[in-house]
Amino acid sequence: MSGVRAITGFGRTVADLAVTEAFYRDGLDFDRVAPPEPVPDAQAEAMGLTGRQATQLHLQIGGQTVTFLAVEPPGAPYPADPAATDPFFQHLAIPVRAMDAAMARLARFRAAPISRGGAQVLPASSGGVTAYKFRDPDGHPLELIYFPDGSPAERWRDAPGLFLGIDHSAITVTDLDAALAFLTGPLGLTVAQTGLNQGPEQARLDGLDDPEVDVIALEAPTPAPHVELLHYRRPITRQASPAPFDPADCASTRFVFTVVNMDGLLQVLREAGFAPRASADGAAAYCAGPDGHGFLFVNA
Repeated sequence: MSGVRAITGFGRTVADLAVTEAFYRDGLDFDRVAPPEPVPDAQAEAMGLTGRQATQLHLQIGGQTVTFLAVEPPGAPYPADPAATDPFFQHLAIPVRAMDAAMARLARFRAAPISRGGAQVLPASSGGVTAYKFRDPDGHPLELIYFPDGSPAERWRDAPGLFLGIDHSAITVTDLDAALAFLTGPLGLTVAQTGLNQGPEQARLDGLDDPEVDVIALEAPTPAPHVELLHYRRPITRQASPAPFDPADCASTRFVFTVVNMDGLLQVLREAGFAPRASADGAAAYCAGPDGHGFLFVNA
């Protein structure tokens, strides 16, 4: 058994922690958990950052934590002209209490849009949510979502403020079967929902012409937040730059999972043909998925 229990956070590599904090704090109501600090030795070792100056900043919203990583010397910059179909795409989906107010707040920070024409109301077949996609100062994508009944999902109903938490993180994958095999095999996640999104609203949301995208939600034993797979049947996923990215590269992102049996997880990952890297003390491990998306595992 792999022993994966829950998503306990997300990671993004950025160029400037101060710029990142200002955007997420002032634009999206994230709170600082602690001042910037060195990455723990075990995690640095697992991510191949030993010997480099690696500093992390934890920001939190609605009980979910995003760890922003800055590395000196820096790795590759975020690729130019990114698209939703790129295999390094990974967004964080943030539920909001009121989309108009959230959009007005965001407009003050000139966030680069992904969506065309503002927030989009998706048809019932695509979940009926109102959604808008954009990018942070480094180029990492984000999504605002407003639920169709006019109120947040149950776990957000008592959350304060306009921006409520992180509902899920979605990754673009080029081979859906390979991605599912990785997530439901070694990681032990379960498929919670499947759908096929298409139409003019989806095109405007994704900033693409005539997309058709499989959307698969997967859950760990502790189900929230969850993983979402985006597999574009059209347009064909382009390979804008090589994958996987090194954790020091600005396009690098990570799911952070807690694990109760690290040795078991490492064994099943190796048996499945992956090459996880673990710290000498077994406290942390890192593995790139089939499309290069990062997965950091830490002991529960």
